[in-house]
Amino acid sequence: MPTLVRAPGRGGQDQETLMEERMAQLEDDRARDRTVGQPDVPGAAPAGPTADTQTHADTHAEARDRITHGLLYNESDAGFLQGGRRAGLLHEYNQTAPAEAERRAVLLGRILGSIGKRSFIAPVFQAAYGSNVHIGDDFYGNFNLSLIDDVEIRIGNGVMIAPNTTITTTGHPVHPELRVDYNRFSEPVAIGDKVWIGSNVVVLPGVTIGYGSVIGAGSVVTHDIPPMVVAFGAPCRIVRPITDADLTQRQ
Repeated sequence: MPTLVRAPGRGGQDQETLMEERMAQLEDDRARDRTVGQPDVPGAAPAGPTADTQTHADTHAEARDRITHGLLYNESDAGFLQGGRRAGLLHEYNQTAPAEAERRAVLLGRILGSIGKRSFIAPVFQAAYGSNVHIGDDFYGNFNLSLIDDVEIRIGNGVMIAPNTTITTTGHPVHPELRVDYNRFSEPVAIGDKVWIGSNVVVLPGVTIGYGSVIGAGSVVTHDIPPMVVAFGAPCRIVRPITDADLTQRQ
């Protein structure tokens, strides 16, 4: 079960370490996939790393470092991470019949990096990778949820997200000369326990939304939102705190 921990500021060491470990694991998985089914040669000594292999490893390490620190990288730099994409499983998920709840639950467990108990996402659901998403217990994601998880998205327990919401970890530079080869940057997103996000909300890279807060419909969340507030707008701004007086609403 993933525990939502706020990194110590954007690009904080805890979050960087987590991202580095995840990216290293994806690279290891791809390496294993390439060797499956290759015959063993009796008496042959294990092949050592070639110069070409070492060059690729160095390139991947440099790319991981750039991605982890929120620096610009391009499509070629991220190529070694493609093994983490779950496009085929996402397609299968979105083709399930309404009555196939058990099948969707199994598929969701294969698509996401981790998911808790009693959590649900309504089709149609889209993700850039899927494997970089970690969701806690009792999550409800309504239809047309889009998660651009080029790096990690962590969602806590008891979170609700209304239709047509996008959470993205990736953006592009403002100056057009820097957008060559789809140059981008990525920063992780964290959604705290018991957050409610309204319809048609966009959450941008590097944002953390604190425990219990409500994000109003149509908001564009560009900066961190603290716990237990109502916030909305484009850009999203804090409107008021959530207090015990709200416990009497609609009773």
